Amino acid sequence: MKPFFLLLTVIACNHTPVQKNDSSLASQSPAARAVSDSIVPAQYANGKLITLEKNNAQWEKELNELEYYVLRQEGTERAFSGDLWDHHEHGTYICRGCGLPLFASETKFNSGTGWPSFFKPIVPDCIRGIVDNSHGMSRLEVECARCGGHLGHVFNDGPAPTGLRYCMNSVSLDFVKE
Repeated sequence: MKPFFLLLTVIACNHTPVQKNDSSLASQSPAARAVSDSIVPAQYANGKLITLEKNNAQWEKELNELEYYVLRQEGTERAFSGDLWDHHEHGTYICRGCGLPLFASETKFNSGTGWPSFFKPIVPDCIRGIVDNSHGMSRLEVECARCGGHLGHVFNDGPAPTGLRYCMNSVSLDFVKE
């Protein structure tokens, strides 16, 4: 395993709730801080993120065919086909499966790939990384830590300050305007 993926797995799988005095929140927009301060902590019990358990039949009822394919079967939408890849409003990107806040619009950038790309999540423990060795390559799959929905992958070719590119599927996300 490459050192980057091991390090990123440790970072992305961190399940310690962010404290309100965490300095990483200071650089977020007021809307992102409000999401971090109100919605995210409400999803914790005894210091752990509350997970959402549903069976495949429940997910099939709630999601359309493409959403189910991507979120539950680890599929990928075609590049430049999603509604959020070229989206520029201010607000918060949330998991389409469970509504957990994942990315602030201030961390979104144009990667040229045709998928929404972000350089960091709002709260690191709202996502988890899983090594994906499919398609003849090793990369880190990103899932929602609450519902386990497949969001996309993360790569180490992003912009400063993190150098990471969270390459997400539009169909895995919803947008809440600021």
